[in-house]
Amino acid sequence: MLTYEAVLALPASPADHRLAYGPETLQSGELRLPAGEGPHPVVVVLHGGCWRAENDARHIAPLSSALTALGYATWTPEYRRVGDGGGGWPGTFLDVARSLDFLRGLAEPHSLDLSKVVLLGHSAGGHLAMWAAARHRLPASSELFTPEPLPVRGVVALAGISDLRTYSAGSGTCNESALALMGGPPEAFPDRYDAASPLELLPSGVHQRILHGSLDPIVPVSQSRLHATKARNAGDDAQLWLIPAAGHFELIVPEPPAWDRVVEAVHSVLGN
Repeated sequence: MLTYEAVLALPASPADHRLAYGPETLQSGELRLPAGEGPHPVVVVLHGGCWRAENDARHIAPLSSALTALGYATWTPEYRRVGDGGGGWPGTFLDVARSLDFLRGLAEPHSLDLSKVVLLGHSAGGHLAMWAAARHRLPASSELFTPEPLPVRGVVALAGISDLRTYSAGSGTCNESALALMGGPPEAFPDRYDAASPLELLPSGVHQRILHGSLDPIVPVSQSRLHATKARNAGDDAQLWLIPAAGHFELIVPEPPAWDRVVEAVHSVLGN
């Protein structure tokens, strides 16, 4: 099984632009642009790392770089996390929402096609990607509500965490971080878990490709199975793609065989 440290050591092309989407230090992102005049389809890449401050976007840069080489503009936002000032509930979610809506101001100067936006996230970033794809379903009374969220074509979740209630009750690598993200257990903050769990916001009304390594030791495959099943039952176009003999980090390394499925998933969401 690949490790986080091995992923950090992979090469990546430098970003074309580092842009601030808000006033806080961590409210910025990397924009990579493919060759050609565009307009370019966009993949928003949300990194994981247990929602923790010590795990930043560096480890997902090789994936963003590889997607850009295939002809996609990639926007890889950083966001405040557990341990950062303003991170956790609700700041982490509001940062992700703000970073997505910021794309509206980038479209014209950077020739982005906002009719072809895909959200891709890994692990905790997969949770945030699935949540962001469904945030239009939040009521105006929610702390996480933002008006007129940027529409997206779909989401590609790589070992994503869909059900925060069951995940926070487990004993794995990131379970305590889920509790810290939410400020406490579900019984103390049921409304928060309703608003923050992608499973609770279905149907999202967008294409969903849910990829998971069959040997993942960090996020149980049951998270993806449950999400895909509930999404389909709710009427969504949702597909679960299991990656044989893959663990947790194989899904973000731009090498076959897992990488081939990731690219196929992006193409599938866009209808290519």
